[in-house]
Amino acid sequence: MPMMFLWMLMTWLGQQPGAKPAAAPASSLDFTVFKTQVEPIFLAKRPGHARCVSCHSTGTPLRLQALSPGAATWNDAQSQKNFEAVQKEILPGVPLKSRLLIHPLATDAGGDHFHNGGKHWTSQSDPEWQILAAWVNGKPMPAAAKTASAAAASKPAAAGASMHGPRIIQTNSAGDTVDIIDPATNKVVGRITDIEVNHGAAAAPDGSRIYVSNESNSSLDVADSKTLTVTKRIPLSGHPNNIAVSKDGRRVYVAIAQAPGAVDVIDTTTLTRVKSIPIKGAGHNAYVTPDGKWVVAGSVGGKSLTVIDSTTEETVWSMIFDNGVRPITFSTNPDGSTKQMFVQISELHGFAVVDFATHKEVQRITLPDVPGVKKNTEGVQGSPSHGIGLTPDGKTIWATSKWYGYVFAYSMPDLKLLGGVAVGGDPDWLTFAPDGKSVYVACAASDWVSVVDVKTIKEVTRIPVGFVPKRNTTAVFP
Repeated sequence: MPMMFLWMLMTWLGQQPGAKPAAAPASSLDFTVFKTQVEPIFLAKRPGHARCVSCHSTGTPLRLQALSPGAATWNDAQSQKNFEAVQKEILPGVPLKSRLLIHPLATDAGGDHFHNGGKHWTSQSDPEWQILAAWVNGKPMPAAAKTASAAAASKPAAAGASMHGPRIIQTNSAGDTVDIIDPATNKVVGRITDIEVNHGAAAAPDGSRIYVSNESNSSLDVADSKTLTVTKRIPLSGHPNNIAVSKDGRRVYVAIAQAPGAVDVIDTTTLTRVKSIPIKGAGHNAYVTPDGKWVVAGSVGGKSLTVIDSTTEETVWSMIFDNGVRPITFSTNPDGSTKQMFVQISELHGFAVVDFATHKEVQRITLPDVPGVKKNTEGVQGSPSHGIGLTPDGKTIWATSKWYGYVFAYSMPDLKLLGGVAVGGDPDWLTFAPDGKSVYVACAASDWVSVVDVKTIKEVTRIPVGFVPKRNTTAVFP
């Protein structure tokens, strides 16, 4: 065996050449223990969190079987497939080198940097974690773990509040709540509950409703803005990502994040899906341009951007990029028509500038490296820059850096770097207060929203929210 291959193999196993081999596990992985002790962990509901199965039965690398309609657990055939899938995420006998155990474990307790499903266990003493560790080690379940239940810390409760004036709507992608922030106080003043794995959000222009895409149910959920309760779940054609509402409030457009790719069109009068517009590749985000004339959809897998006429709801043109299309923001001409699109692209630490009239890319901006700050690539998912927006006055454009946990500001229209500031782990999305004085950056790995003063480019506070906050939007309620 070549020495280089031997060295690589030993390194993967957590050994160094010449070191004493690790002892073999006491027994092989036990399927019965998996079905009776491990699978219930994937179904458990922890306060504020989404269940593991809600994410891992859809688009994640660890793919669990979807529960059969009406079933509370898996049958034997499904459990066997789950067993085979989970084995790929563990190293028998070595819990702390098994992704199944370190991915949802708090970083300061020995876990890795980031888990899109959130950190479910704050310590290795958590009963659920001990069950998994014992199973990986091939040992009997700890006595305490057999009877104890997980006690994940829940986020502070926030009752429904008066929805008057501006609000920041913050989704929590690994949770079951949507937080409502008052930008006047920078406090969470309300919370929509019972939307597991919520993704995108938009408010009706008249302030009567809040729309949220629900990944666990593949639905568009409708919440009453006065009571913050879900009143309707509208079935979609597939797994949803981000959403946008038309300027007149009559339509909601939902990016469908599975092949072959589509934008679902929801009629807000009947609260039904009336059409699915095909796009090239699974949809990532849907937008309505500032003038309301166009719906724009991006696809990561299709590396495409599709422009749809909002009147006819037919595709009018599209573009193909060298990589997947991520968040987009728009600038306008003096008459309010769309001038440019600023497009974040997979593997690009920055954004591309597209002339809307000619359908051509005219420039690329690369965000700077940050001296003295270690670049983090773990959990970035091919998207080192994922969050971009133009201030309401159109004078600056802001873009996030997952690599460095920063947000950077550039002047408009010359795109000169003005500065940047650290905001938290994996900044994923941003939105602005209506007056343009503050930018709100959702930090997915930190479970907070960073508030940055636009003029000074300095962080002013951090707002604790739900688990793995990602998409956010600004709304003004009458």
